[in-house]
Amino acid sequence: MRSGARIEAFLEMMSAERGAADNTLASYRRDLEDAAGHIGDLAGADPAAIRAYLGDIAARGFAPSSQARRLSALRQFYKFLYAEGLRPDDPTGTLDSPKKGRALPRIMSEAETGRLLDRAAAEAADASVGDSARIAARRMHALVEVLYATGLRVSELVGLPLTVALRDERFFIVRGKGSKERVVPLSAKAREAMRLWLVERGRVPAWAESLFLFPAASESGHLPRQVFARELKGLAARAGIAAAKISPHVLRHAFASHLLQNGADLRAVQQLLGHSDISTTQIYTHVLEERLVRLVNDHHPLAVDGH
Repeated sequence: MRSGARIEAFLEMMSAERGAADNTLASYRRDLEDAAGHIGDLAGADPAAIRAYLGDIAARGFAPSSQARRLSALRQFYKFLYAEGLRPDDPTGTLDSPKKGRALPRIMSEAETGRLLDRAAAEAADASVGDSARIAARRMHALVEVLYATGLRVSELVGLPLTVALRDERFFIVRGKGSKERVVPLSAKAREAMRLWLVERGRVPAWAESLFLFPAASESGHLPRQVFARELKGLAARAGIAAAKISPHVLRHAFASHLLQNGADLRAVQQLLGHSDISTTQIYTHVLEERLVRLVNDHHPLAVDGH
């Protein structure tokens, strides 16, 4: 009963002092009552009892993220008890959070990416469509060619300045997260797609004064990322690729993975993606591992003739 009263006091504090939402309070209640049901005297539990409880929920098949949430609720609870003088210590202080496995990025194969780009190019070249359809098609063609050529974040892509297309250079500087600048490449196909898009862009008087490469009548003044994501899924479906399999971020992953598959250095890919820490880029190490296995199987003398 004492634990029940302590839980209620904690929830009251979270509501009154922290302004916790009803859903948050309900989540804390569920987690703490579940722990109390396993431990018994939750308010007086020692680290061993809490560790045993965490082991139990892991054995029950809870995901690491769910385990971490339960531990977070317990930490908040015991921090409250300690601050209120209701116990002399925090038994969660020596417990490590469950490690969350890092999901591998969804990527497209080179063949799928090729189909997507070919479809975008074919639609951009279709002379039988009306003006609005042609404008949309050439914009999409420029977007996907530039995205796959550069690996830009979608926010960086839709917010590109007009000057990027006016220079017709093989590289340009983009300002990314934290206002950090980096140099990114532009393929010949991407430059040509942008050139064709500029022709269409110039036919829309409302965009004449815009400083954005992909202007739109939006709050930001450029194409919203959500609009691009939706139109990209439509393009994928028309190319015979499951719409659920693609997003602007998936194309960014494809850029990085395909570079690594074809021999690029991880540090170079880190710089191109604008990752400040190499650990962020290391989600692609599975690509490197596959390449190394293939290298050994193809070239090591002991890998010949089934040895």
